[in-house]
Parts: sequence; C-alpha cells; structure tokens
Amino acid sequence: MVRSWPNIAITGTPGTGKSTHCELVIESLPIMRHINVGTLVKERSFHEGWDADYQTYDVDEDALLDYIEPLTGKNAPEPEDDEAEKRGGLLLDWHCCEAYPLRWVDLVVVLRCDHQQLWDRLEKRKYPLAKIQDNNEAEITNFVLNEAREAYPLESIVELKSETNDDVEANVERIVEWIRSWRSQHGFEST
Repeated sequence: MVRSWPNIAITGTPGTGKSTHCELVIESLPIMRHINVGTLVKERSFHEGWDADYQTYDVDEDALLDYIEPLTGKNAPEPEDDEAEKRGGLLLDWHCCEAYPLRWVDLVVVLRCDHQQLWDRLEKRKYPLAKIQDNNEAEITNFVLNEAREAYPLESIVELKSETNDDVEANVERIVEWIRSWRSQHGFEST
C-alpha cells in the first residue's frame, strides 16, 4: 500500500512560522498530523544532551527517525479498518529537513522571513544573542533553502514568504490545495 495522504516537510529558520502554518493546515484538513519535531525531541528524549549556549537539545537523529518512520506510511501494511485514511499525512515541522529520507517527503515547504522581522521575533522568544545572530545569518544566507535543495528534487520544494497574516493565510490555502491535488493525482477522493 502506498500512503493515501502526502507527507510535507514544513521547514525554515526558527521564527518563520512553521508551527502556525501546520496548525492552520490541520484546521482545514484535520486528518493531517502535525509532528513538531522540537517537542517530540523533548517529550521522547530523542537527544544526547543540552547545549547551554544555544539553549537547545543535541538531537539524536537516529532515534528520532526510527520513531517517525512507521508514521510516514510508505509501503505500510494494509490496515484492517479505516486507518487507511491515516497513512502518511504528516506535517513534519522542524528547522532541518535534510535528515528525512527522500522516500518520506512529497513536498518541502521552506518558509522565509525578512531578517529584521525574524530578529524581532527571536528576541520576543528570549533567544540568546548568539542564537539570534546565527539564525538571522542562516536566513540571510538561504541556509535552510540550500539545505533543502541539496537533499530533495527541486520540483518538490516550494519557498514561501511568511511575514504577514495575509502571507500565512495564502500559504495555508496553497498547501491545502496542493494536498487535495496530490490526493486526486494518486487516485484518492479529494476532500
């Protein structure tokens, strides 16, 4: 069985609105499942310790990926009930995307934000100065976008501006429409 719902990596520099986008997509399509990787790392202890300088965990990617893989739905055994509609359908919310195997991901959404606006957002989160500077530099130098381009086919990557509420609303509509189109192209009923 091939999954019946696409998996989407929602990525971008911290502060670009990944979790907000995921939550809003789920409002439109509740069958999709939001996997906030940062939260998962903390809750399941998928880490190798705490980095005090950056106030973040050093992620154990092997443990993390082993946990997520059965949820991706690729070639999952045929379920006995209506769980078939829940195969795949992940919104993988993390500032990294290259860790996910190519076979897991149908679309990579890279959220972008003006670096000054991003700086302000990260200050509001009370990030340490060094972490704000590094994340701001990553946004300016297209670090996350370049990472996505190195890991996935260009046709599976979309770069979206995420600076205003209108941007977010338009992005969510675009992602929901893409999911519906993917379902139709793969022979499933559109929702």
